[in-house]
Amino acid sequence: MEYQTLRTFADSWGLLALFLFFLGVVFWVFRPGSRKSHDEAARIPLDDDKEL
Repeated sequence: MEYQTLRTFADSWGLLALFLFFLGVVFWVFRPGSRKSHDEAARIPLDDDKEL
């Protein structure tokens, strides 16, 4: 494949794929019902160290 062909593909479809991936991540973070898991993850550094 030529460089120009790959660059054209990356400029069009690659950009679209990355944008759709970004939207999916944003939806995953702000999905309904995720507040509890985010709050639990935010408290992890504040928990006391537990010996195993």
